[in-house]
Amino acid sequence: MAPQNQPEPTMTAAEVRRACYARRLPASLDELIGPVSGPVPLPLHVAWSGLRTYDLDRPKLRMSMYRTVLAEGQRDDLTTLLNKHLLLAQWPVLRTLISRHIVAVWEPAFPELADRAAAPTWPAPK
Repeated sequence: MAPQNQPEPTMTAAEVRRACYARRLPASLDELIGPVSGPVPLPLHVAWSGLRTYDLDRPKLRMSMYRTVLAEGQRDDLTTLLNKHLLLAQWPVLRTLISRHIVAVWEPAFPELADRAAAPTWPAPK
């Protein structure tokens, strides 16, 4: 009997996006050793239109840069452009501004991000 051709399982668009983001993940947040202040020029393959240099001392620009790098950067970009402490500090707001597919990959991989997401971002009333 001849082998039957089995259809290959297909991935949904969401699964493809998540797999793409998962391949870019650093092994640990400790690998994120990017700058914490000053101007940061992004490589052309990360920011190919619009603003290419971001001032990390300006909170809105810092948030915008992290959004761009998380969405477009490769693993080497993530480790050299992002900083662990800035990522953790911004995560509660940043996670609402980035793709849900990025959040779905990063939070399970790094529980400290999920913990930050669950924590209140303002002091609780006494």
